This record gives sequence, structure tokens and C-alpha cells, in this order.
Amino acid sequence: MMQTKSNTLGINIIFMGTPDYANTILQTILQTQDIDVLAVYTQPDKPVGRKKIVTPPIVKTLAQEHNIKVYQPNRLRDEDVVEELLKIKCDYIVVAAYGQILPSKILSHAPCINLHASILPEYRGASPIQQSILNADKQTGVTAMLMDVGLDTGDILKIKKIDIDDDEMVDSLFDRLTICASDLTIEVLRNFNSYVPMQQDRLKATHCKKIGKKDGEIVFNNASEVYNKYRAFTPWPAIYLQGGLKFKHLELVETYSCNKKGEILLIEKDSIIVGCEKGSIRIYKVQPASKKEMNIVSYINGKRLNLADTLS
Repeated sequence: MMQTKSNTLGINIIFMGTPDYANTILQTILQTQDIDVLAVYTQPDKPVGRKKIVTPPIVKTLAQEHNIKVYQPNRLRDEDVVEELLKIKCDYIVVAAYGQILPSKILSHAPCINLHASILPEYRGASPIQQSILNADKQTGVTAMLMDVGLDTGDILKIKKIDIDDDEMVDSLFDRLTICASDLTIEVLRNFNSYVPMQQDRLKATHCKKIGKKDGEIVFNNASEVYNKYRAFTPWPAIYLQGGLKFKHLELVETYSCNKKGEILLIEKDSIIVGCEKGSIRIYKVQPASKKEMNIVSYINGKRLNLADTLS
């Protein structure tokens, strides 16, 4: 196993996080010689896949490779869990998509720095990256903030912004924001005492909920909305019609024409253009319910659909 690095400048932290976003941030910290991770808190192991194989969070695996003590409480608020954490003397607690609310005693133990993937106070909550795409934003970013008892309501330390490409998919934006968050983490830890925390403007606050499978259902009302859902919800939960047909690869054609919902406007060699009440989209690949992904032209041929027919 790898050994934890020596700490020369005395920046000692507790790290809290669970998914890939947190794992990349932790990797960056572990590669930084002047920051020492004393402990890692992450969610409990859980069953994954059809066979329900109990699998540890990726953050746990990384921490164990570096001989870092890992804690996986079911409830961070439990008194014995809190008391155990309070015994770990640290300079900061870094939190990145941990998945549990920090109780006030932990918030008081050391400055708790959260890396939230939005330009706060916009998009407080569980799905800021997807929400920025759904809203066709031109810019997003990562906010380093001091945590308080609210949900993403703490004072802002620093914000790093990045542009969003018009055709950018959520996976690409996620990767770029993760790198941004990793760099910002190191910067904030090294320069913490130079920041003047800034209170969030509550009047400008917006919120986003946890995404569920139902959010992927579409109707052919607005081509821009369909396309932005495709960008935000691919690969999960995917976008699909009420009947279960999933759209695996599509493009926005235009946003101004008026059409019948789902009408096939054009059939080409490897794609079709489908109309929305406003605008149109080009579809390349679909996946019928309980079947494999396939080319859209093969699909409509099998369904005996032609020009002016409706995709449903």
C-alpha cells in the first residue's frame, strides 16, 4: 500500500465525499505535499448492479490505498459519531458531495469548506450541473463556501467560473467542473486566511432537486427543451417517450419552425428529422423498451413509419 505523505506546513484536513466528483478532488489533495488528510468520511458500502454486489464508494478505496482511516457512519448526526470526529484535531474539513448534513457540533469543530458545482446562490441543491444545462446557461462554476446549518447557504469564499459550450453534454461539463473544483480546493486551503467570507444574496437563490428517472420523459413541444434534456440526462436517466422509446443520439436542427408533435419531416440515410411544436431535432439512434440500441431508420422501417407519420 502507498504511504501517506509527510506534512511540512501543517495543513491538516478531514475529507468528506462519496462519488467521482469527490474522488478526483481527494486525488488532487493527496498529490499536494503541503496538505495532509487525517481521515476520510464517506457513505456506507451499498449493493450495486443487478446482482446487488456490495461495493465501497470510490473515495473509500482511494483512501485505503493511502493508509487513511475511513469512517462510514449511517448517520453523521449520531452522538457517538460526532464525538469520535471531534477527537480528530484538524485545520479544516473539506466536503464535496458527501451526501449527509453536517450537525452544528461538527461545523464548529473546524472551518467546513464545501465545493458546490454552481455559481451560488444559483442552483442550491442536488443537481446543479444538470440544471445549468437544462436552463441553457452560458456559464457555470464552482463555489467554495463556508458551510452552515442550511443547504448550500453558507458564506462564499471564492468562485471559479467556466463557460458552457452550446452542445456540451453533462459528462463533459462534469469533468471540467471537477477539475475546477480540485484546483479551487487547493487554492482555498492554502490561502484561507486571506479571504473575507461574503454572505449570499438570499433574494437571488434558486434550488434544484435530486433527479429521478421520471425527469427524463419528454414530449415534442419545444426542440430546445428536448435537446437540453438530452444533454443533461444522457446517460442517466436518459430521455424517452411515455411509451418507453429512448433517444440515444440526437441533435438540435432549428428552433423556429411550427410542426405537429413528433411528425417525421425528413428521412435520410442514417437519421430522421422530427418536428416539435416549436423547432425540430435530428435523431440518429434510439433504444426501444427492453431492446438494444439501434439506428433510427431501422426502427421506423420496422414500425412501417414514413414521412408525416408521428413518432410515439
